[in-house]
Amino acid sequence: MAPALIETTTTSTYDGSKPNDGKKVSQSNSNVHVVKYVPGRTDLADHEFYEHEDLRPAFPDIHWEPLIELPYHDRGIHGHPQFSNLLAGATDVFDYNPKIGTEVHGVNLAKLTNAQKDDLARLISIRGVVFFRDQADLDIDSQRELGQYFGKLHKHATTSVPSRPGLEDVHVVYTDEKSKDQRAKFAPTFLWHSDVTYELQPPSYTSLKVLTGPPRGGGGDTLWASQYAVYDALSASMQKYLEGLTALHSAHMQAEGSRAAGRPVRRDPVVTEHPLIRTHPVTGWKSVFFNPGFVTEIVGIPKLESNAIISYLNEVITTTQELHVRFQWQKNDVAFWDNRICNHSASYGFAPHRRHAVRVASQAERPIFDPMGKSQEDEYNVRYNIPKVNKDGSGTSNYND
Repeated sequence: MAPALIETTTTSTYDGSKPNDGKKVSQSNSNVHVVKYVPGRTDLADHEFYEHEDLRPAFPDIHWEPLIELPYHDRGIHGHPQFSNLLAGATDVFDYNPKIGTEVHGVNLAKLTNAQKDDLARLISIRGVVFFRDQADLDIDSQRELGQYFGKLHKHATTSVPSRPGLEDVHVVYTDEKSKDQRAKFAPTFLWHSDVTYELQPPSYTSLKVLTGPPRGGGGDTLWASQYAVYDALSASMQKYLEGLTALHSAHMQAEGSRAAGRPVRRDPVVTEHPLIRTHPVTGWKSVFFNPGFVTEIVGIPKLESNAIISYLNEVITTTQELHVRFQWQKNDVAFWDNRICNHSASYGFAPHRRHAVRVASQAERPIFDPMGKSQEDEYNVRYNIPKVNKDGSGTSNYND
């Protein structure tokens, strides 16, 4: 939780005036509760005795064999349509917006039954990403055990793993007080990605737990984008065209970056061809399967056309606000998302706070396109009697908001 912002003291209160503009600064009376506020700054945590030393990042110099295709069965298929097992003890549930993002209170992820886990998978497959606050009981061993229920855990070939041995299937996110600012090295569009889509079987259900991070208002938020909604944002003609295409997803840039930094590459980089539109095994909904971070080209069409499609999809994903959700983390919060149907992006600007998180990802099926798949938006329009979205961009309109 964020540190308390209320204290009993005698202090100056900020009234918005500049220090030298001649205005008087009002003084509060002694022993009166006042809000302690400094614009744009938040209190720094003391990490002298850090409780998560064993989960700090390490880069072991080991080598793994290439991944091979494995059988996969999605547990979400067995989830209750109303998630009645998972939500039986919930104290609150709410969506962030109609397209993506749900927050659940009163559920302990470390103590789920198998029926509740199935409901969780089903909920994530529908909502894209689900948030759980203050999951102190979910230590790294419990997080791995929960991930293993959904499938074989993925081992990342280049990124950091915990310094504690035996956790090579855990990915560590770590930035501390001494880390260099990375913003200038990446275009904001490029930061949007779906994890390791170059694998033969990219992950499905993925959990990220923040062990420590900036307090409320200190930055470090994560954003997700629904690829169901990306598909539904396209015209029918564009949907049909992209359904016949495949894309190349490459691990080479990540591998080259690791080698340039003097770090090991634990598995040889691969390039994998996946359908540009895929169908989800639980919902039957179609989604775009594309991300700016790993897709290098569209197969079977001229380079100029490929570049145009990549640029177009980049813009749809990164600028269409109604398909985004933004989460402001606090200590021990967990986000659980479906990597098949979401892109996500970190955000910078939280220095000098430490931000430390651990991620567990379960391998899924090899992506497939089923022409009998459905549109999420079309299904909801019928179910909830919502007017069909107008996709005719011709003519004039007065934008007013």
